[in-house]
Amino acid sequence: MTDAQHGGPGAATVGGARAATAGGMTRFDKTYDQPDPRAYFRALSPFAYQTPGHAQRVFRRLRRALRTGDPATESLTVLDLCCSYGINAALLNHDVTLDELYARYTSPRAAQLSTAELAEWDREFYGERRLSDAVPVVGLDIAANAVAYGRAVGLLTEGFAENLESAPPSPELRRAVRRARLITVTGGSSFLSPRTFRPLLSAARGPVWVAAFVLRTTPYRAIAECLASFGLATERAVPTFPQRRFTSLREQRYALDAVTASGNDPAGKESDGYFHTALHLSRPTSDVVATPLDALVPAV
Repeated sequence: MTDAQHGGPGAATVGGARAATAGGMTRFDKTYDQPDPRAYFRALSPFAYQTPGHAQRVFRRLRRALRTGDPATESLTVLDLCCSYGINAALLNHDVTLDELYARYTSPRAAQLSTAELAEWDREFYGERRLSDAVPVVGLDIAANAVAYGRAVGLLTEGFAENLESAPPSPELRRAVRRARLITVTGGSSFLSPRTFRPLLSAARGPVWVAAFVLRTTPYRAIAECLASFGLATERAVPTFPQRRFTSLREQRYALDAVTASGNDPAGKESDGYFHTALHLSRPTSDVVATPLDALVPAV
C-alpha cells in the first residue's frame, strides 16, 4: 500500500481500475492486494510513481549510519510499514533499481506467467542480486496477498497482515518488532496515526529510527508528537521528492489547495505537475547531534 493512492494501509481490495475519491485524489486501491505485483506496476507506471526509488538511496545511507560496530546494530532489522509486495525490501537489499522493477513486471514475459511461475522467476532473480550487507526486513500491511507474495519470493523475512489502526498487534508481530532498529514508510502516512506507532515503539527493545516519506498534502504532527514521547526528535529534510504525476487537473487542484493550506509553497513542485513528499527522520537526540540530517539525505 502506498501514498500513490491516498495514503497506505486503509482500503486494499481486489481488482484493477483506478477511481477518483471525493477528496480529490485518485485511488489505486485495487492494485494493492493482488496475488502478485504486476497490476501495481502497470497501474503506476504511466504516472511515474517514484518514491521507493528515492527511498532506496536514503534507506541505504541510514542502514550504514546505524551500523556502528556494536553487535546490537550490526544485526539490525528493518520494519517496513505499508510494505505492499516487499518493494522497499527489494530495493534496499538487492542490486536492482525501481526502473528495472517497472520494466520487469510490465514486460511481455511477466504477462505470460502464472503467479506461481512469476514467484519462482522472482526467487531466482532476487537470489542472484542479494547484496552482501542485506538486512532482515519485517513487513507490515493489511494487504494479506501482497505480504504473502513478499514472503514467498524471499523479500520479507517475516510479514504480517495486520491493521494496527483498528486492533493491537499480535504477539508474533510484537516479537518480530523487538529487533527493529529502523522503521521505514514510503507510503501510507495518510492512513497512519499514533495508534500504529505507539505499540511498535513500545515493543522495540532498543533505540529506533523512523524514516517516513510523507506527502506534502498530509499532516505529520500527531505522529511526530507520538514519536517524541519515546525520545525521538523529528527533523524534516529540506529537499522534497517528486512522488508521482497527477492523474487529472482536479487532482492537481486538490494538491495545490492542500499544500497551500498547510503553509507550504507549491511553486516548482505541485504546480509543476507532481505530488511531492518530504522526508521526516525521527531519532534519539544524541544521534541527531552526532550525525546531521544533511549527511544522510542525498541531493534530489
